[in-house]
Amino acid sequence: MAMVRIQFVKLLIFAHKPPPHHGQSYMVELLLKAFGGDARSPPAHGGVRPAGGDIECYHVDCRFSEGMADIGRVRVAKVFLLLKYCLKAIGCRLRHGVRDFLYIPAPPVRSAIYRDWLVMALCRPFFRRRIYYWHAAGLGDWLDSGARRWERWLTLALLGRPDLSVVLGEFCLRDAAALQSKRAVIVPNGIPDPCPDFAQRILPLRQERAASRRTPAPARRPFQILFLSLCTREKGLFDTLEAVALLNKRLNETSPTPRVQLTVAGKFWKEEEEREFTERIARPDLNGGSADPAWQAVSYKGFVGGAAKAQLLHDSDCLCFPTYYQAESFGLVLVEAMAFGLPVVTTRWRTIPELLPPGYPGLVDPRSPAQIAVALEALLGQEYDPRLRAGFLERFTVEKTFERLRAALHGEVPPLNKSRAATD
Repeated sequence: MAMVRIQFVKLLIFAHKPPPHHGQSYMVELLLKAFGGDARSPPAHGGVRPAGGDIECYHVDCRFSEGMADIGRVRVAKVFLLLKYCLKAIGCRLRHGVRDFLYIPAPPVRSAIYRDWLVMALCRPFFRRRIYYWHAAGLGDWLDSGARRWERWLTLALLGRPDLSVVLGEFCLRDAAALQSKRAVIVPNGIPDPCPDFAQRILPLRQERAASRRTPAPARRPFQILFLSLCTREKGLFDTLEAVALLNKRLNETSPTPRVQLTVAGKFWKEEEEREFTERIARPDLNGGSADPAWQAVSYKGFVGGAAKAQLLHDSDCLCFPTYYQAESFGLVLVEAMAFGLPVVTTRWRTIPELLPPGYPGLVDPRSPAQIAVALEALLGQEYDPRLRAGFLERFTVEKTFERLRAALHGEVPPLNKSRAATD
């Protein structure tokens, strides 16, 4: 059946932008910017609104959480917020003739799925098209094995058969299929290039550091590992700590190989994990065992953003992101690292292998600190790999992402480069 191009789209974006700041909210912020912002808001700085072209956006900033610690928590106030946001969405439909409803489905967490039921029960009857922009994975698996029979029925009745599902990778197509989507397209996330002067400023640095690590003399600069994410066990924080402890022990036995240091940046979600982290890094095999009082194997920076985050990516030699987070669908931090030409060690988990070049050696199994240590040690002797930066420019710039999304919203097949999924 031939596709009919939709000439003009009035799009209701029912999703929140930062704060709190995470990959999903950041992509919503970029989406609004790419399509000209909320049509009801005055243009920035009193100028002319940037042209959204043939897509006109209306944004309902449905922020349910006050901060990272509030995400996933059930509060009565959130029910009243939900009703307020739904009324705003229906008001846009009636007042401005907005007929297309873009929604971000919940991760496989009951409280969030129940919230989706309420949103769809209230809003679904008012809109011509429902468009799901998937930023979490695993809902299909939950429907197959975790949902009660009545939960599965109600999920399909209220959320099922969206007109379009936009997913971030091939793995996520199973979630779109589980809700019986009429159409599904792959649109990987993309970001603005954080270092357009890469060839002049970053490339010589990467090449110089890689060369210095391969010299027989001891390198004075320790190998700098970066963990940049929400600080939770499932994102791989504690596996990273154990890997660094293992690697430093092995390197200390084979001098003159350089020691390694880990910088952790991000907010903690759970107080008990923050306490566990503080206790763990104080042990002798990390920060508590060096004869040099100035030496720290692990340092914690808290949440970083903007210029501070860019500086960390610039200064580091490797990103370690061994996630097995249940709702992980993409790992935007990996794209940020690729933009900086930064080697990564990450997991064979969900969509992540699809982001990396074929045969990329930095993939490990989830929950495997020993494999992480081996992969990190291998980086000490490797040359600079140009494929990471090239992969970012080819597939993950913000311009390419929203070019594909615009095409999908108009009923076209979005342009997508040939898959570069890594092989095991």
